[in-house]
Amino acid sequence: MRSLMGTAWPVAFALFCFAWSLPAAAEEVLVSAAASLTDALKEIGGSYETKTRNSVALNFGSSAALARQILEGAPADIFFSADAEKMDMLEKTGRIDSATRRNFLSNRLVLIVALDSRLPIRSPQDLLRPEVKRVVLAEPAAVPAGIYAKIYLQGEGLWQRVKDKIVPVLDARAALAAVESGNVEAGFVYKTDAAISKKVKVAYEVPIDKGPKIVYPAALVKESSKKTAAREFLQFLSDPAAKRIYKKYGFIVLP
Repeated sequence: MRSLMGTAWPVAFALFCFAWSLPAAAEEVLVSAAASLTDALKEIGGSYETKTRNSVALNFGSSAALARQILEGAPADIFFSADAEKMDMLEKTGRIDSATRRNFLSNRLVLIVALDSRLPIRSPQDLLRPEVKRVVLAEPAAVPAGIYAKIYLQGEGLWQRVKDKIVPVLDARAALAAVESGNVEAGFVYKTDAAISKKVKVAYEVPIDKGPKIVYPAALVKESSKKTAAREFLQFLSDPAAKRIYKKYGFIVLP
């Protein structure tokens, strides 16, 4: 028995040391993120994957829909919202790790028209023109981009006068697509959305001092089963390389 134990112990120890030296198994971090972050996060995720064994899966949609999914128990490791309200809701219900929450970005609203549009739309007041029949924006009752646009139009005293022309859609990217297709005369989207399209032009950019405060917070989802990898990617979202990508797509990087 002693000689058996004496032989087994060095072997077991060697196997333990070998296992300890192996790199940790790769994990896939699932990020639920606002649709307006699509292009930036795809590039950031690709950059991250070249530097780590882990991979990133991106679930894009309206912040309202994504927050509702997380609230109902849908899997997610990180939530990246286009407004604070949706993050607040998840924080109050204990679905995110409050200690990891941080405001990463800001954005601006713009009024866009199709690239070949000949309508004289130069400001939000021009939306009152009779030839402007339809104005698209993300659902103003729930989706951040639409909520921001409604707040702005209310501040300008225009909401009640144009609300019958409003065409609500799923999110800011759907609003962009509607203008690109020519199905509406104009629409409100984020400046970053307009920047990626070659089929629209900016008719008016809402001044920062007149527009609502736009903020993009991100946080770790408390029920995440991959907290170590998720924390690593959340940290990477503030890496200098990530910041350069945000700026390339027109986002305002917050301190």
